[in-house]
Amino acid sequence: MMTERTPKASLALFIALMVLVGLNLRPALSSLAPVLARIQQDTGLSPLAIGALTTLPVLCLGIFAPLAPWLAKRVGPENTLAGALLLLAGGLALRGVPAVVALYAGTLMVGAAIGVAGTLLPALVKRELPAGADLMTGVYTMALCLGGALGAGLSVPLADWLGSWSAGLASWALLALIALIAWHLLMPRHAPAAAAPETGGSIRELLGQPLAWQVMLFMGSQSSLAYIVLGWLPTLLMARGYSEAEAGWMMGASVMVQLLAALAAPWLARLGRDQRPALVLVLAMIAGGFWLLLQAPAAWRWPGAVLLGLGQGGGFSLALTLIVLRTATSRLAGKLSGLAQGGGYTLAALGPLAIGVMLQFDVGLAALTRVLLGIVAFSMSFALFAGRNRRLELDDDGQLVTR
Repeated sequence: MMTERTPKASLALFIALMVLVGLNLRPALSSLAPVLARIQQDTGLSPLAIGALTTLPVLCLGIFAPLAPWLAKRVGPENTLAGALLLLAGGLALRGVPAVVALYAGTLMVGAAIGVAGTLLPALVKRELPAGADLMTGVYTMALCLGGALGAGLSVPLADWLGSWSAGLASWALLALIALIAWHLLMPRHAPAAAAPETGGSIRELLGQPLAWQVMLFMGSQSSLAYIVLGWLPTLLMARGYSEAEAGWMMGASVMVQLLAALAAPWLARLGRDQRPALVLVLAMIAGGFWLLLQAPAAWRWPGAVLLGLGQGGGFSLALTLIVLRTATSRLAGKLSGLAQGGGYTLAALGPLAIGVMLQFDVGLAALTRVLLGIVAFSMSFALFAGRNRRLELDDDGQLVTR
């Protein structure tokens, strides 16, 4: 006989589920980069085609993220997230088929699944933990970073152990299935709310608010740097002369360090009147990490990996935190999440694609480093606006305003 859970037990269970789901939203991306050289050798794909492979999932994040609020409204956010996990498991399994078309199709599926799931989570956190949504976002981001680190660090060992890169990529479907089963059995269940007419907060209205654009452009630019790391950092490190295994472990270590920054960033953001100092700090760390890894002497490679990881973990955690801090309700958080992640990830897809094109034309590491630092500067310009202590809310007439 089932017993009713206490509020504390329900909260702990929800946090555990968020961590488990978060663990699944990065291995599908980070596990690909360390074996790109093997994929290119086995399939004969050009650097441009490999670049398209790294860009495809990020582009899908942007294309499918805006569908999340629409699906959540019709079938509920809990069922939508379950469907996304099922699609993720299917896409990961499909990448185990040793055929180029299956690799691209599976990558498209995982990108769509992560786009929907990642957009839903800030609104679910805002609904279940309205008072501590920013701090819970740090915990969820920590799980994302841990999943990314595991994907990067275990990709080559799994490929060696299972006998092929395709089997190694497909093995992550097991973790997705575990998350799907746990979410289906234990997800929070709410009675359907009365269908009250909703006014204000449409995507069109959000597009009329500069604050929404600022959050979206910061999300997109810092995400572009993150997906360049997930897609190309091992390749760039191998161009400096490091082995495949060492490049994979350096990337894995960098992503693992993100755990600390992901947890600390929301606390750091609470210390001042707004989030601008924290945002500038993490972006400066990202810039320093790239320079140390790609331009400094080899002795600085591990400090560079650590600095890059701290900056990127904090940057992504703060980007998600801004979504909940810049909105007054969970509904607005869901709308802004769809816009910021949809438009932001579409912008972010240009980063890995640009690096692939530059590598196709044998552009040197010095020029690539300048491009990366330019993206950091672009991101910092929008961080200074998005980090101000302002919020999207509905006024007494139901109109969306910024206060």
